[in-house]
Amino acid sequence: MAKVTVKDLDVKGKHVIVRVDFNVPHKNGVITDDNRVRAALPTINYLTENGAKVLLLSHLGKVKTEEDKAKNDMSIVADCLASLQSAPVKFVNATRGEELEAAVKAQEDGSIVLMQNTRYEKGESKNDPDLGNYWASLGDLFVEDAFGSVHRAHASTVGIASHLPSGLGFLVDKEVTVLGKALNDPERPLVAILGGAKVSDKIAVIENLLKIADKVLIGGGMSYTFSAAMGGKIGTSLLEADKIDLAKKFIEEGGDKLVLPIDTVIANDFSNPTEIKTVDAGEIPDGFMGLDIGPKTVELFKKQLEGAKTVFWNGPMGVFEDPRFAKGTIEICKSLAELEGATTIIGGGDSASAAKNLGFAEKFSHISTGGGASLEYMEGKELPGITIIPEK
Repeated sequence: MAKVTVKDLDVKGKHVIVRVDFNVPHKNGVITDDNRVRAALPTINYLTENGAKVLLLSHLGKVKTEEDKAKNDMSIVADCLASLQSAPVKFVNATRGEELEAAVKAQEDGSIVLMQNTRYEKGESKNDPDLGNYWASLGDLFVEDAFGSVHRAHASTVGIASHLPSGLGFLVDKEVTVLGKALNDPERPLVAILGGAKVSDKIAVIENLLKIADKVLIGGGMSYTFSAAMGGKIGTSLLEADKIDLAKKFIEEGGDKLVLPIDTVIANDFSNPTEIKTVDAGEIPDGFMGLDIGPKTVELFKKQLEGAKTVFWNGPMGVFEDPRFAKGTIEICKSLAELEGATTIIGGGDSASAAKNLGFAEKFSHISTGGGASLEYMEGKELPGITIIPEK
């Protein structure tokens, strides 16, 4: 069954609370990437154009100290939002109380109020029932459009939705549709590419994808734990010694479905290497560390991708921030961007940054806006912020 969406709600003249993901990167009070604000515009514009009074809630950064509070003030997002669309935007420097209530009460149809950072409230991340109830009292309807937060049971994601008629916004609805199809009804062959630093970050994803994918390709720092599990020499490469037995289990259960690197680019130092070379996987000498997949692995992975109809990619193939160790990630990104007739999905995080930085973002079918949420979805987990939304 499909979930209720914003289009199923009668929004005209109603106070609609929207949980958006405005957790934007920023420095010295300046937003350095406004993609998350732009991603929320279809839902916001639909609501304002259909006569809703919109109250936007979002977190920004981690808020544990007074210094964090000052650094993660949501007012910078209000200016950005106002510049990107035509509806009037009022920022309220409060998360509860008279000022916020008065601003909401004074709203006209088609206007927007942006509240201060939800994490200024200690009860937000604990899903404090009183806080969820209070925020719900400010609206008639609730719309969930922050995919980057739906895997967390917070007051602003689950608490409000438990008190009001609710639906998914366009952004979250698209995420659920695309990821849901890849997970439950993929066009095959389905190939998953997993990279990044640690096996421990991706245990459940590897486990689930080995059940449903036709091939699972492993790159990045976590591949060296697999190499060690096969008795290979990995020098000073990243190793999770306590995950070797688990890697052995995946190798055994995965069979030829699990595809590991066959060569690796190594260096004698992480920050200031004086020697960089390529060796076969499992043949890294002492004093060297693996920092990228090698050219033979790139070709192997490209071969595995031939004819793929659905591809899910999460995690870089090496230390892609350093141009010397970015080639594996670049090549995989390129080959995915050029894959004909396939649904190509990036599960957020560093892979999404790589695709955007390399100029390939437009070539992918879907780039998820929530790294953690998309991974948990691909693990087959229920996401609290989506589970709470009723089905049609």
